[in-house]
Amino acid sequence: MTNEAQADKTLASNTQSPELLDDAQPNRSDDGTVADDAQSDLQDATASEELRQLQYQLRCPQLPLAVYREVAAHLRQLDGVETGLLPQTSQEFDYLQSQVGGLWVRYPEVGAEAYQQQVEAILKYYGERYRPWETIIR
Repeated sequence: MTNEAQADKTLASNTQSPELLDDAQPNRSDDGTVADDAQSDLQDATASEELRQLQYQLRCPQLPLAVYREVAAHLRQLDGVETGLLPQTSQEFDYLQSQVGGLWVRYPEVGAEAYQQQVEAILKYYGERYRPWETIIR
């Protein structure tokens, strides 16, 4: 037997029949897209988790930009907590006003009590050192 014939015979014996391969293939819909139920369920669960988040906005009118950034960085250290700065909306410039309009904070509704306690502790720390926080939207 030649090397080519040996290689062809080995290749043929390692190739599975199409019927066996169909079981390993993901389900395909009529339009040819892959329908992977587990991945679809995971995406649905992730989307619903993203929808169930608590968000509110706070401000401290005379708080400097650097301190707002520090507060935001401090809050971001908590797993699951997202935060950002709101733009200043005042049409008039005032040296005594902050360059920032406020701070938004968002965290998952699941475990909200634990998040709320940690977030409030951080905000209380800065509120005692500067000025109390005002809630814009809850």
